[in-house]
Amino acid sequence: MFTRFFAPTIEVSAHCDLPCGVYDPAQARIEAESVKKICEKVADNDDADFRMRAMIIKEQRSELVKHHLWVLWTDYFKPPHFEQFPELHVLVNEATKLAGASGTKGSFDVATADELLGKIDRIAEIFAETKKG
Repeated sequence: MFTRFFAPTIEVSAHCDLPCGVYDPAQARIEAESVKKICEKVADNDDADFRMRAMIIKEQRSELVKHHLWVLWTDYFKPPHFEQFPELHVLVNEATKLAGASGTKGSFDVATADELLGKIDRIAEIFAETKKG
């Protein structure tokens, strides 16, 4: 039993239980596009049941946006990326807040969804640049 406690360990990091190394901001973008489309559809629909279902789905999708961005931020991006792109920390923070309770998760504002998509697009540009090197 003591040998297990003192045995060397190997540290790994991944966005799932199996470190596959697959990362892509497209996952966040797809969820954010869904959020925007829901916001647009709700604006044209007065049915209370539809609006309730839309709200639930929009909140779930907004949470997935945050999840996918956090995976990139915590598992993919490394210190050299943050040095090369100093705006990255603030950019991811702003994007996750736009997907949060004060953003798309808490409102049906299409402009907020567009702003979120813009931030995700910039993160995707940075991500693409990091893949070149």
